[in-house]
Amino acid sequence: MSSMAESEDSRMLQKLSRIATQISEIPSFKTVIKRRCWDLTRRIRFLTPLFQELQNDVVLSHDVYDALDSLHEALLKAKELLHFASQGSQLFMILEREQIKCKFTDVAVRFERGISKISFDELDISEEVKEQVALVTAQFRRAKEKFDPPGLELYEHLLPVFNQSYDVNTETAELCLICEKLQFTHVDDIKQESLALQKMVVDRGFPFEKSIHDMSIVLKKFEEFLVMKSGNNVVSTSEDFPHTDEPYVKLCPQSLVVPDEFQCPISLELMKDPVIICTGQTYERSCIKKWLAAGHETCPKTRQILSSRVLIPNHVLYSLISNWCEANGVESPKRLGSLRLCKTASDGSSELIDLDILMNKLASNDIDNQRLAAGELRLLAKNNGQNRMLIAKAGAIPLLVDLLYVPDAGTQEHAVTALLNLSIYEDNKACIMASEAVPGILHVLENGSMEARENAAATFFSLSVVEENKMVIGASGAIQALVTLFCKGSQRGKVDAATALFSLCLYQGNKGRAIRAGIVPKLIEMLTKPGGEMRDEALAIMAVVVNHPDGKAEIGSMNVVPTLVELIDNGSSRNKENAASVLVHLCSADPLHLSIVSSLGLINPLLDLAENGSERGKRKAAQLLGLIGDHCEYTRKLSTRF
Repeated sequence: MSSMAESEDSRMLQKLSRIATQISEIPSFKTVIKRRCWDLTRRIRFLTPLFQELQNDVVLSHDVYDALDSLHEALLKAKELLHFASQGSQLFMILEREQIKCKFTDVAVRFERGISKISFDELDISEEVKEQVALVTAQFRRAKEKFDPPGLELYEHLLPVFNQSYDVNTETAELCLICEKLQFTHVDDIKQESLALQKMVVDRGFPFEKSIHDMSIVLKKFEEFLVMKSGNNVVSTSEDFPHTDEPYVKLCPQSLVVPDEFQCPISLELMKDPVIICTGQTYERSCIKKWLAAGHETCPKTRQILSSRVLIPNHVLYSLISNWCEANGVESPKRLGSLRLCKTASDGSSELIDLDILMNKLASNDIDNQRLAAGELRLLAKNNGQNRMLIAKAGAIPLLVDLLYVPDAGTQEHAVTALLNLSIYEDNKACIMASEAVPGILHVLENGSMEARENAAATFFSLSVVEENKMVIGASGAIQALVTLFCKGSQRGKVDAATALFSLCLYQGNKGRAIRAGIVPKLIEMLTKPGGEMRDEALAIMAVVVNHPDGKAEIGSMNVVPTLVELIDNGSSRNKENAASVLVHLCSADPLHLSIVSSLGLINPLLDLAENGSERGKRKAAQLLGLIGDHCEYTRKLSTRF
C-alpha cells in the first residue's frame, strides 16, 4: 500500500480517537436525560482502545476503512446529540421525547452497523480489545431495541401545564413537582433554561414557532412559581411524613372526583402507598406487587418489558395526595408497613430508623439531606444482613449510584461505601450492576477522596466475586485505576486495590490490561522491598498474571528468580506455594531460568514443600521438581555427549 494510503488510514484513526476524546470531555448532561447520556459516553469510551491498537498498524483493508468511516459518522452524530443533551432545553427534551428517542436509537444503529462490518480476525488486536468491542456491540444492540423515551413521568405532568388545561391549584402542584424533578430551584435556573431554548432556535432553526411560544409561557409560569415560593417556606419533598400501621379507610364522598394522577392505573382507586417501577410509571404498592407475583414481566400501562422489579416509593406523589386529601376533607392515606431498620450504637444499644424518611431525603435535591441519608444507609448496611436486603428493596441503590457523581466529597464517600456494604448481600450484586454502577464507582476510584477510593476498590472486589462481572468491570477501565491506587495509594488503598486486582485478573482478559497498566514493575518492587508490607499481595497477583504470555515475558526479564527461590525456602506457607507457581511458569520451556533455579539449591526446600505444603503447594513443588529433574538429565546427557 502507498504511503499516501497509509497516511489516510492514520488520519482516519486519529480522527476517531480525537472525537471519542472530545465526547468523553463533555462535562455534564441535563437531568432528564443524564443516565442515557452516560451510558452512550461509556460505550464510546470502551471503543477507544480499538482505535489506539489499530494505530500500531495503520495499513487497513478497504472494508475495514469503510467500517471505520461508518463509525466516524456515528461518532459525529453521537457528539452532536450529546452536546445538545449537555446544553439544550429540558422542556424540549420532555415534550419532544419521541424525537429524542429516535436520535438515540439512530446513533445505536449506526454504531452497531459500523462495528459489525469489521472482520476482527483480519486485524492484529488483542483478545481483550476484541472482547471489549463485542461487549459494546451487544450493549448498542440492546439500546437500539429497548431504549425508552426520556422523562415519561415528567411528560405526563408537564403536558397539562403546557396545554393550560389544569386549574390553578392543581397546576401549582404540577409546577412544584416538575421544578423538583428538573432541579429548578432558583429563578436563575429558569433563565438558563430559557437561554438554552433560545440558543436551540438560533442554532437549529427550530421551525415550530407556536411550540416555542408555549414553552416560553410555561417557563414564565415556573419563574412566577419560584418567585412566589421564595418568600415563604415551601413544604419540601424531604419532609417527614406521618406513618402508622392502621389500615387505610377510604372516605371520599361520591361527589368528589379523584384526580386521575392520584388513581392507581390498575385499581383506579386513590393510592395510599404509590411506588415507581423501572418504566417510570406509578402504581399502588399492593396492586403492582400482586401483578408481579402473578408472573407478569411487563408494565401494566406501557406493556414494556421490565428490566427490574425494584419498587421505589413515590414520596412526591404521596405528599401531593396527602395535601389533596386534607384540602378536600378526606382522611389522608396512611402507608402500610412503614419499614424501620435496626441501628446498633457504639455502646451496644439499638434504635429503629424509619427507612421511608431516609429514602425521602436520599431522593431530595438537598445535598445536606442526601449526605445525611447516604451516611445513615452506610451504617445501617454495615453489619446487618436484613437491613441490606430491605434497603435495596426500597430502591436505594439507583439513588446511591446517582450520588457517585456529585462534587460533594462526603456524599460521594458515603454513597460508594453504602454500595460496598449493600453488595455483601449476594442478591444486591445484580441490582448494583443493573443500575449501571460500574462507571460511577470508577469515577470515585479516579477522583474521590482517599477513603472513597479505597472503598471503591473494595466495592469492585465485592462485585467481581460474580464471574460475569469480572469482564464488565475490566472493560470499564477500572484496571488502570486500580493499578494506580495499588502503586500510589494509602496502605489500606494498596491492599484494597490488590484484592480487587487479584479477583479481576482471574479472568484472562483482565491480565493483559493489568500488565499494560504497569503492574509488573510494582509487583517486583513490593516483592523485594525490605519489610515486605505488601509481599503477600504482590506475590499472589504475580502468580495470576504470570500465566499470561506478556506477564511471563516481563516478569522473566526482571531478575526475580533468586527472590522467588528465597521465598520458597523461608517464606510463609502461602508465599511458598505462590512462588513455586510463578517459577513453574517461568521455567517451562526456558532452559536459562531452569539453570538459574538448579544452581540456587532449591531441591531440599521443594522436597519439603512437596511433603508438607498445601495441596496446591505440593502440586506446584512436584511440577517444578519434575522440570528441574528433566533439565538436569538433559544437561548430563549433553555433557557426556561432548
